[in-house]
Amino acid sequence: MSTENALLTILVEKINNDTLVLPTLPAVALKVRKAADDPDVNLNALADVIGQDPSLTARMIKISNSAYLGRTVKVETLNQAVTRIGLRQVKNVATALAMEQLFVSKNEVVKEQMTAMWEATVDVVANAMAAMQTYTDRTKDRSLNLETLTLAALVHNIGVLPILTEAERHEDVFANTTFLEAAIHKLSGRIGSAIMKAWGFGEDFAALCENWRNLTHQEDKVGYMDFVRVGAALAGQMNDQKSTILNVAQKAGLFENVSELESDQFATYRSSAKDIFE
Repeated sequence: MSTENALLTILVEKINNDTLVLPTLPAVALKVRKAADDPDVNLNALADVIGQDPSLTARMIKISNSAYLGRTVKVETLNQAVTRIGLRQVKNVATALAMEQLFVSKNEVVKEQMTAMWEATVDVVANAMAAMQTYTDRTKDRSLNLETLTLAALVHNIGVLPILTEAERHEDVFANTTFLEAAIHKLSGRIGSAIMKAWGFGEDFAALCENWRNLTHQEDKVGYMDFVRVGAALAGQMNDQKSTILNVAQKAGLFENVSELESDQFATYRSSAKDIFE
């Protein structure tokens, strides 16, 4: 049996037996989510939890001053940032901003893969966010919120992480990027769904992670998966499926004309979103 097939067999077996080691949510994200779920919590208490992580604090202030929230008055403190984002959405925003902490490895080869994956994920996020903001500007439909989309886009491909970690034990596999991509394409959805369930993110996130690559899976109405797919297509990650994704999205009403995705406003939204993670 080739090394590639052996790795694939190992991964499938571990998935089926629930023995694949899944990444854990960053500690600060766990603390924020736990605090936010407390019915008696207030914004000041949440700010205290977030303030324990300097990097997250800086990003929360940065996101509050971005076009993401569309405000002109500058925020300078964490308490102001948390107040602007709001109690309902601060949980998703904080979790999203802490997600980069998962994309690390002590193995240099894996580290390169993780870094590339994080950069690719940010591209998807930025395009997805810009697509939703453009859609909302045109339709005034606010049934979906940008904070949830941001988190959904950041975790959409999270199933890749355990594959890279497992492949670390079979380093010669990394010489065959075609195989690695095939393994990711075949298994990352199932693994991503398992991670979402393990983190308690709910069925919607689990379904998105499992099905976003599968274009035969379509929702009845416009949803977060549609924007994630558009984000992935615009980020150059869907190869020959890009035109199909954009055609389906246009018919669903995400945009009236593809030129909306090439506009200066779209580019501004995308740039602002990307700045949050840099």
